[in-house]
Amino acid sequence: MAAFKNHCAFNFWKATLMKDADVFTENNQSAMGHYGKISSLADLPSDKIILARIKEAMKLNDEGIKLPERKKSDKDTEVVVPDSLKKELVKNKNASANFNNFSPSQKREYTEWIAGAKTEETRNKRIATTIEWLEEGKPRNWKYMKK
Repeated sequence: MAAFKNHCAFNFWKATLMKDADVFTENNQSAMGHYGKISSLADLPSDKIILARIKEAMKLNDEGIKLPERKKSDKDTEVVVPDSLKKELVKNKNASANFNNFSPSQKREYTEWIAGAKTEETRNKRIATTIEWLEEGKPRNWKYMKK
């Protein structure tokens, strides 16, 4: 439940597992809550209905039923390395080995930094800096890491 100055919202965490799951998706168009924006008691269903749904939600919790795990997107692990960086990595085996050992997020930090350059001159400077730091095994934001 979430309370605001002029309204409140009511959600069921496991609504997709409940009997009336389709009712919740119909009412949840505004992303305000499963009963929409509640500004008066008239916005709620009858006491009988809401109590039944609360009891059903409690039963799901008591039985330890969990929501299915969310699927992780392939986007999180996929890193597109710019061709100009690939060429430099081929020339420098040490930098290439360090880059390949980095996590996808560390690789993405470097590739997004390089791709974000507006001019070719800036891009080339960033690639040179990247190769220098990769030779030393440093991630992109190494300056801010705790020692």
